[in-house]
Order: sequence, then structure tokens, then C-alpha cells
Amino acid sequence: MILRLAARSLIARALTVGMTVLAIALSVALFLGVEKVRSGAKTSFANTISGTDLIVGARSGSVQLLLYSVFRIGNATNNVTWESYLEFASLPQIDWIVPISLGDSHRQFRVMGTSTAFFEHYKYRQDRSLALEAGVVMDDLFDAVIGYDVAKTLNYSVGDPIVVAHGIASFREHDEQPFRVSGIIAKTGTPVDRTVIVSMEAIEAIHVDWRGGSKIPGQTTFIETIRQMDLTPSAVTAALVGVSSPLQTFAVQRAINEYPEEPLLAILPGVALQELWGIVGVAEKALLAVSVMVVVTAMIGMMATLFSSLNERRREMAILRAMGASPLTILGLLVLEAMLTAAAGAVLGLGLVYAGLFIAQPAIDGAYGLFLPIDPPALRELFVMLAVIAAGAIVSLIPALRAYRLSLADGMTVRT
Repeated sequence: MILRLAARSLIARALTVGMTVLAIALSVALFLGVEKVRSGAKTSFANTISGTDLIVGARSGSVQLLLYSVFRIGNATNNVTWESYLEFASLPQIDWIVPISLGDSHRQFRVMGTSTAFFEHYKYRQDRSLALEAGVVMDDLFDAVIGYDVAKTLNYSVGDPIVVAHGIASFREHDEQPFRVSGIIAKTGTPVDRTVIVSMEAIEAIHVDWRGGSKIPGQTTFIETIRQMDLTPSAVTAALVGVSSPLQTFAVQRAINEYPEEPLLAILPGVALQELWGIVGVAEKALLAVSVMVVVTAMIGMMATLFSSLNERRREMAILRAMGASPLTILGLLVLEAMLTAAAGAVLGLGLVYAGLFIAQPAIDGAYGLFLPIDPPALRELFVMLAVIAAGAIVSLIPALRAYRLSLADGMTVRT
């Protein structure tokens, strides 16, 4: 009886109730949308690199090593000598190893020297491999494979020339040894999109005429001569390592960390990623707090709507009292109306979130590499909806108690 009465009362005030439902729906959609983006961003962040058991570099901090080797942020405190690299690369527990050499740039994009094994072993988003949108992997000394963002920002295509600058944000260029774009990597949503990839030998080739970070005055070696030279690297910045058995990961890590010839550091990418997320996760907490405040604001708005409608419903309340409804029934009617309004807003908000995901998921994944899975509502989302309904009941108690105290005579009095 009271449920039918509450439903008919809401229908009679369809415009006002509809606006309140829409306000609650938008606030719930914002909250759940932020939560979806937050969880998706955290998952994508954790999946920036996968399938790599260890990252090896000069001894520093685990986050610093992760930042410059994976995210191309910052610089290494030191390099790892080629002899040391070969020695720990020969450990029987190591299944594969990929060298990385950093230090140069191209128009604010980092240049990374590596081997073709990088395209085979680098994985992201659990088990996805790098794919070329156009061209081929470098097969010449002065070939370069560029990331999606590099190609899009600089409007490059296969065959275009590239001149690498010495260092980061440097005006000194290796213009005597220009590169050619041999391939463009498809969008990954990882730092690879903002990287120019060349071979380790190419890094040595462009520094033939350089000593101590400066070009040797008056010396220019012809490209044909460089091609005939021994271009074995003298050092690497870092290395990605795959271990033949997960059970041997910690043993290999300990062996590298205790390497007597030079101070080295081997880190577990997953552990370092969690440590880094703990540092940058402050922003997500702030965004989540803002969305909570939006939901609270919507609830306060619903309470204000209930208060403003009480004056208009004095006669209605008095008639219900005259027909035998108790004050407790009046209180329950208003609380039930608020709960139904909040429930309708929560359900509509959830629907808006999933409609937005269906529409925007491909575009977000393609533009930002942020994959937002479309899964059935999780327990957390259902809890949020129940919390919104409970909050609606709580904020309705104040106007409901006021209506509870209204006398029958107060509602029948004609006010002039």
C-alpha cells in the first residue's frame, strides 16, 4: 500500500523528481566512471611491461632504474660495462636478455639503442607483443623504428630521414650519420610510443667521432668507413632479463646484486611498479575524493528538494492524516520516496557508465592505450549503489521528521 502510494506520489511530481534522479545519476556515473578509469589506469600502468623477470642496471634505486629503463624518464647514474653484461648474460639460468642503451634524443623524444630481440621479448598488457603499423624492423645500420606518438607528432612515415641529437634537449646533432625510418610501431599505450629505436651498433656508430661527450674537432668519419668498423658496444644502460624458471628469479637477482666486478642492481618490475604507483597514486585519491563530494552534493540537493516540497504537500499530508495515516506512516512515506529516487538515480548512473564504456572504450584504448574492461558490475559497484540508496534514506530523515511533527490542523489551515 505505502509503496504504491509512494510511486504514485513520485509520478505526480515527475518533473521535479526527474531532475533529482538525473542529478543523482550523473554524480553516481562520475563516481563509478572515475573508479573505472582509476582501476583501468592502474592495470595499464602495471601492464606497461610484462613477461620480463628482471631489469638490470647500475646500482641506484629500484624506482629510478624502472623510470629510465621502462618509462624513459631521467638518466642512469652509471652504465654497465659490456664485459659485465656478457658475463651475467651467460648465466645458465637466464633464458633471454635484451640490452638497452639510452642517452640521445630526437626532438624531445628519447632514442633507445637495443637489439631486434626487443621486439620479440618486450611484452605489455600481460602477453601482447609489439606490432608494426608500417614498415619493417631495422635491418640496416642506420635504420630506426619509431613509436606511434613520434610518427603522429612529427608527421613521419616510412622512409623519412631522422637526425639524432646528442644527449637530451641538446642542440648538437649527429647530422653526419642520419637515420631512415624503417618501421612505425602500432599504438601500445606504453612509453614505446614515444621512443625512437635503433640498434646498439648504431649508437656506437654515431659516436665514433665523439669523446667524453664532445665531438672531436675536425674529425668526420665517412659512413662507408663506419660500416667496416667493429661497433661492439662498450657499455649498456640497462638490460631486460627473462629467467628460464620463475623459481630461479631470486637466485639470479641475488647473483647480480652481489656481482663483485662492479655495483649492479637487479629489480623485479612488478615490485618496482607497485612502489612507483604508491608514489603517483596520490592524484587518484584526490580525484576519488572529488567524485565522492559530487555524490554528497547530489544527496544534499535531494534533501533541499524534499524540504522545498513540504510546503506544497502540507495539504496532502493533512489529508493522509485525516484518512487515518499515522505520523510514522508519513515519515515512512517520505523516506521511501527518497529511497526510490536514489535507487532510480543509482541504476540510471550505472547505465550511463556502461553506455559510455561501450561508446568510448575503443577511442580511449586507441588514443591513450588505456584499456577499460566492460565487466559485469562488481561487488564494489553494487556496494556504491546501496550506499547511495542508504544515503538517500538518511538525508530524507530530516524533512521527514519535520513532516512527522506537522499537526493535522497545520495542514488544513489556509495561509494568506
